[in-house]
Amino acid sequence: MNDRPIVFLTALDLEYQAVRQKLTGLRVHRHRAGTRFEVGRLADGGGRAVLGLAGKGNQPAAVLAERAIAEFDPSALLFVGVAGALWPHVALGDVVVATHVYAYHGGTSEDDGFKARPRAWEISHELDQVARHLKRSGTWRRHLSPGAAVPEVRFGPIAAGEVVQDSAISAHARWVRWTYNDALAIEMEAAGAAQAAHHNRSLPMVVVRGVSDRADGTKAATDGANWQDRAVANAAAFATALAEELAHESHHGVSGNVTRKETEQVTERVRNIATGNARVGVQAGNVHGGISIGQSPGRAPDIAAQLAELRYRLGRARRTGEVDEATFTAAEDEIAAVNESLPVSSEKGKNRAMIALKKLHGLLADVADLASKVMSIIVTLRGML
Repeated sequence: MNDRPIVFLTALDLEYQAVRQKLTGLRVHRHRAGTRFEVGRLADGGGRAVLGLAGKGNQPAAVLAERAIAEFDPSALLFVGVAGALWPHVALGDVVVATHVYAYHGGTSEDDGFKARPRAWEISHELDQVARHLKRSGTWRRHLSPGAAVPEVRFGPIAAGEVVQDSAISAHARWVRWTYNDALAIEMEAAGAAQAAHHNRSLPMVVVRGVSDRADGTKAATDGANWQDRAVANAAAFATALAEELAHESHHGVSGNVTRKETEQVTERVRNIATGNARVGVQAGNVHGGISIGQSPGRAPDIAAQLAELRYRLGRARRTGEVDEATFTAAEDEIAAVNESLPVSSEKGKNRAMIALKKLHGLLADVADLASKVMSIIVTLRGML
């Protein structure tokens, strides 16, 4: 099962804090070049998450996105923050999910004027479908703060440049609205993040922006009216709900059509290991003796998969009220302790994992489904080494 993290990047501190509030179990991860990421879990316990601050501009966003991708090998990249609306029908507080990202500053200057030569990146079909379903179902709204107004979620292009756009009548403002008349919002980082994702085997990437101003000269007033905080809270709510959905689908292998090539690759990796006096009969018939299939002694891919399943069930139990917040947090800590002991390559590592699992079993003893899952992991661990 896939337990690759989902990376969240933001440009501003207030955007970072809005996403951070939606994550749990965070700890600092120091990159060798000095960048500090925070690594934790989505609040429902359903998937790993990484949070980073890229700073303003497409170039810093590209560098930090590339750094995060290389460091964590994520399953998806989400850039979350605020943006300015380009058209009156896009209201303050609305959430815009980018179907395309335009790097609008590309062009050529000629005697008869400036000719646009933009670069553009499109959201993957699968992510677009997941995001649209999330909007239709309305389930993402539970991530909004209690009593908060429910914003409109809009899908459309976003224009990403290198200037703060705060005019409706300047030459630059008129040119952007004329040349990119289908763009709903304008900002300064999405093109850099999209470029980095594109250069990494077209890593799935989504830009989620909350509209905090109208890019028309009224930014000081809307910022003073606290629209940045409200807009980014809406964007963070939708983005984390989207991340949970992506983690859930990845966990259960929803897209799982296996090609012939993938089957051949799996076949090449599988080895049947017979130990002691064990012997292997015909593969389609009876198998005699102690057999380890597809793994060498001391490795623990089965445990990693079972832990991922347990974490998902734990998050679900938390949402339904079967597990309270204190128990959930303590259980998360013990699961992390087991994960840190994997792969189990020594008796000492096995003992550390076993102690954490026993503590976990005690914490979840009142929830039969979870306690049973923990016991199955303990049985797997006892059979190793």
